[in-house]
Amino acid sequence: MITALSIAANRKGSESMKTFICSKCGEEKEVQTQCGTGYATDRAGFKTCYDCCADFDREEMMETGKAVLYLDGIAQLTNWPGTLRLPVRYSRHGEHNIAGSRTDIWFQGPDGKEWHGTQYGNFSQLCHCRRLKG
Repeated sequence: MITALSIAANRKGSESMKTFICSKCGEEKEVQTQCGTGYATDRAGFKTCYDCCADFDREEMMETGKAVLYLDGIAQLTNWPGTLRLPVRYSRHGEHNIAGSRTDIWFQGPDGKEWHGTQYGNFSQLCHCRRLKG
C-alpha cells in the first residue's frame, strides 16, 4: 500500500539514491547502474519500476487504442524497457515517399483485438500502433 510517507520518499529519492519506491506496486527496488535506471519517472516526479511500466503501457493501450512502441526486428514489439512484449503476426515492407521505406505490422494487442503498426524509415525503431475497428 502506498502511503503519504512513501510518496514523499519516492519524489525525493533516498539519501544514497540506491533504492526507490515504485509508485504503482509500492515495492522498494534497487536502482540499476547498467543499461538504464530500473525506473521511469512521470511528470509529477513519481518513479515506476520497469515491470509496472508494462502494466501502465498495457492499460493505456486498452483505454486509448493507441501506442508508440519499438519494433524489435520484425518479430516483436516492446515498450521502452522491454517489459511489454507483443509478438508480430504478419509484417510487410514497402516504400515511402519521404522516409524511403515503411514497415507495416499486425499483431494481437493486450485486449485480444487485432492491432496495426507502422514504422517509417531505416533509422528508427518507433512503431505507431492503433487498434483496428471491428
